[in-house]
Amino acid sequence: MASLKITQTKSIIGSKQNHRDTLRSLGLKRVNDVVVKEDRPEYRGMVHTVRHLVTVEEVD
Repeated sequence: MASLKITQTKSIIGSKQNHRDTLRSLGLKRVNDVVVKEDRPEYRGMVHTVRHLVTVEEVD
């Protein structure tokens, strides 16, 4: 099954509280943090919410 490699590229300073909470629930705490999650609709929705703060790559 494919996975998503999610990297936080921008700071959360000045962003909305729900964006901060979404990044924290994804496991991202600081700039350049990387997590690998399953490619599931729940994670895709979270990434879509904070798409301006992260970059996403599909990995196998």
